[in-house]
Amino acid sequence: MRAQTSGSQESGAGRIQSLERQLAEQRRVLRDWGGLIHYGSDNSELRAPVAGENRVIFFGDQITEYWGRENHSFFPGKPWLNRGIAGQTTDQMLVRFRQDVISLRPKVVVILGGINDIAGLHGPSTEETILDNLMSMTELAQVNGIRVVLASVTPVCDCFTRSNERQRWQERISEINELIRKYCRQTGATYLDYFSAMALDGSMKTQLTKDGVMPNEAGYDTMARLAAGAIEGALRKK
Repeated sequence: MRAQTSGSQESGAGRIQSLERQLAEQRRVLRDWGGLIHYGSDNSELRAPVAGENRVIFFGDQITEYWGRENHSFFPGKPWLNRGIAGQTTDQMLVRFRQDVISLRPKVVVILGGINDIAGLHGPSTEETILDNLMSMTELAQVNGIRVVLASVTPVCDCFTRSNERQRWQERISEINELIRKYCRQTGATYLDYFSAMALDGSMKTQLTKDGVMPNEAGYDTMARLAAGAIEGALRKK
């Protein structure tokens, strides 16, 4: 009986810690909803790009932010910067787009966002709303002479936990990716198709993910190869 009580206490303590972490995260979001302070000091210390430098900004949510952590480096030797913030939706990304992209004067921006919108992280969001936000970012970049690479939303799977919710996400991911693809054809933005390379029958390949949503090292290796090709293509465009 004492062992059961001890186990219950540990379980209860774990739940309390989880709730405290969630509360701290919500407080952070309330203080800085757009994430404007996240890279504020890094941006202020960054030098202007030199002549001939092809600076690239990778802009997105946790899939972008954790990229360097998983691979232990982020495109070493290249003037490519990571400006991802975990947990952000595309409307939050739009708020900080001028600060974290335009003001840094890159040649190319690689935009990856939408999975948190689909998950309803900050409330319901439609595919059209996600596209509207991506369109606004694209237009802001292009009017400032920045070439745009719009990435497909990466696939998910329920390969670790059975979830009807993940299956609904898959349908919505396919829908938003088709909208992004069509928009790129209309505007001249480069479409970066992560989805086709990382999915099998609509689900994330098990060997490319650690939890059904986040890529693992092999997943990031696949993304890196595709992103490098898309950036080269964007730089060649007149």
